[in-house]
Amino acid sequence: MPYAHRTIVVVGAGFSGTAVAINLLRLAGDEPLRIVLVDRARVARGAAYARSEYPHLLNVPAGRMSATSAEPAEFLAFLRRRLPGASADDFVPRELYGDYLESVLRTAELASPPHVRLDRVHGRVSFIESAREASPVHVHLADGRRLTGDEVVLALGNPAPARLPGVEALWGSSRYIEDPWIAPPAFRPGETVLVVGTGLTMADIVLAGASASASAVVHAISRHGLLPPSQTAFRPRHIESAAPALLRSVPLSMRRLFRLVRALSEDMERRGGDWREAITLVRNVAPTLWRRLPASERRRFLRHARCYWDIHRHRLADRTAAALDELRRKSKLHVHAGRIAGFGVAGGRIRVDWRMRGEERMSTLWVDRVINCTGPDYDARRTRDPLLRGLLSQGLAVADTLGLGLRTGSHGALIDARGSVSDRLYYLGPMLRADHWETTAVQELRGYAERLALHLLAPRRVQPADEPLKPERLLAHEARG
Repeated sequence: MPYAHRTIVVVGAGFSGTAVAINLLRLAGDEPLRIVLVDRARVARGAAYARSEYPHLLNVPAGRMSATSAEPAEFLAFLRRRLPGASADDFVPRELYGDYLESVLRTAELASPPHVRLDRVHGRVSFIESAREASPVHVHLADGRRLTGDEVVLALGNPAPARLPGVEALWGSSRYIEDPWIAPPAFRPGETVLVVGTGLTMADIVLAGASASASAVVHAISRHGLLPPSQTAFRPRHIESAAPALLRSVPLSMRRLFRLVRALSEDMERRGGDWREAITLVRNVAPTLWRRLPASERRRFLRHARCYWDIHRHRLADRTAAALDELRRKSKLHVHAGRIAGFGVAGGRIRVDWRMRGEERMSTLWVDRVINCTGPDYDARRTRDPLLRGLLSQGLAVADTLGLGLRTGSHGALIDARGSVSDRLYYLGPMLRADHWETTAVQELRGYAERLALHLLAPRRVQPADEPLKPERLLAHEARG
């Protein structure tokens, strides 16, 4: 095949990057196109769907995990070919979802026109060189290779956790795990482990670690000591009629919004529904609500309500929740609300100085290991990633002042230090939350991926960034391809 005069480089091949590549392959028109998918790990896996000794479960039912809005049952159909008895309400191992993404990408590649090519490149991108005037973008890999593209999509996945306060005493120690997804730890028999954080990451690491040693004891600490509740097989029966009330909330404030959501949850349960329906409703209109909130109200939400939203929004598979409950019943898992002040090392053990929520006096906890499970740190101003640091230092990207990610324009186009919206550099992933808030789950990310692919392939026909991509339109593009 001759060199394609149009090249799109996608950096990162977890869900977001793979979804963009799939849509570019499916929607490609008559123009010769080269898609370069770059990742340091296996394509279509990322950290979330990597193969693991412990069968981590998806925390969303199989029936809601399709990678395309045009075929909402696509993943379920794939799953039933592997597990004939699977249902839409099942929570299945994550590595199966990685298998599914690999399969969909391969199918899209085989079905694409002969003038469209997909190249998979294994490597770590360390630097992006982009002049402000119209010219190709140069993507530099850590091993010295260089790729050139007309557009570059940054699909970098979840960033590493923020560093814990006072953790300097533990740097370099094998007893401190700063990012559990880089080297998932197996608990040792009889050891005492401190896990900092009580959300989804904690659940994954504790259950995987406990499976290696039933005698380990775990203490989990977070500011509020809140554990996510379990998912249920609820059906969104009452959602459509309730949405306008939220969107008509003017003037919009966090206090008013909090009251409305609580009343909506109570009303749904009185009518035989499930409070999770209310959360789903808010999730569906969250981008619109977030844009309408004044900066002061956004700060108020982050300061007072974010932790409650997070645990109700990001729920556990029922089996995962039950397994954590069993560990707590057996006193193998202890959950605390408080703040950590610092760490020390003495006699081969780690001293944890912390203050229980609501108390003034300090407490001390002695443990054998500390694992940072606070979850991704979306504040790009604190990033230790060389690629992001380079983009920020060059002024090609700008961090959100609330610490939620990167500032972006329509379709995820990066906003630079001058306030200009790029027509060559795009971002897709959880750090879109700076402008959209809900950007971490398949349901949202697949929509952003579909709209971005359409924009890249038809840049003169700009589609409004928040207009949902209609399934029939995507199918029409697929038929044309």
